[in-house]
Amino acid sequence: MSLVTWQDLCLDALDVDAQARFWSAASGLSVADPAPPARLAGPTPGHTLWVNPVDRPHVVKNRTHLDIDCGSVEELVALGARVLAPAAETGLGWTVMADPEDNEFCAFVRTPEALPAYRLHGIGVDCVDPAAQARWWGDLFGVDPVHEVDGGDWWTLAGVAADDRMTLDFNTVPEPRTQPNRLHWDVVGRVDELLARGASYVGDQPDWTVLADPEGNEFCVFPPE
Repeated sequence: MSLVTWQDLCLDALDVDAQARFWSAASGLSVADPAPPARLAGPTPGHTLWVNPVDRPHVVKNRTHLDIDCGSVEELVALGARVLAPAAETGLGWTVMADPEDNEFCAFVRTPEALPAYRLHGIGVDCVDPAAQARWWGDLFGVDPVHEVDGGDWWTLAGVAADDRMTLDFNTVPEPRTQPNRLHWDVVGRVDELLARGASYVGDQPDWTVLADPEGNEFCVFPPE
C-alpha cells in the first residue's frame, strides 16, 4: 500500500516567462497559464510542470535534474540550452546540458519514429546513499526499487510518477548537498505518516506542507481530498 501518490513537478526560476517557454518547447508541454507561477500542462494533471518564481539563482550543481528525449542536441541549443558534456566525449547514452538558467539536464537523442510528444522521461537524483534513498521513496510509493548495473550503477523506481515511462533514478555523487533544490516533485499524502517514516519538517504553506527526505531533498505534500 502506498503512503503517497504523485501530483506534479515544480521548477524554480528567476525568469518565469523565459523558463516556461524553454521547458514547454523542450518537454512537449503547453503553457496553460503564463502568470507566475506558470503552469505547463500535458495529457493528465500528473504531467503538470509548475515554473515557480524565486530570487535564488543557480549556484551549485543541482541534485535533482530532468532527463528528456529530443530530436537533436542542436534543437535544444537553438532554444537556449548549452552543452556541458557531449555524449561523444563521455561515451554515455546522453548529453549533459544546461537550460537558460544553468539547471543541468540530460538529453537523449531519439530517432523521429521513437520521439514521443511528451519528452520528460526521468528524474535523476544525486545521493550519498542511492540504495537507501530509493528504498525510502519506494516504500512511500509502494514500489520496490530496481538496482540497475547495465552501463552504470543506480537505483530506479518505475511507475510512480507522471506515467509508466517516467522513472526516478537515484545515483551516487561525492559532493554533499549545500543548497535547496531548484527541481522537486509534489505528492499527495498525510504529513504525520511521512514524518513517522523519516521525513523532516521544513514549513507550511496555505495549501501544502514542505517536507524533506532523509538526504534533505525538499518535496511538497498536499492533503488527500
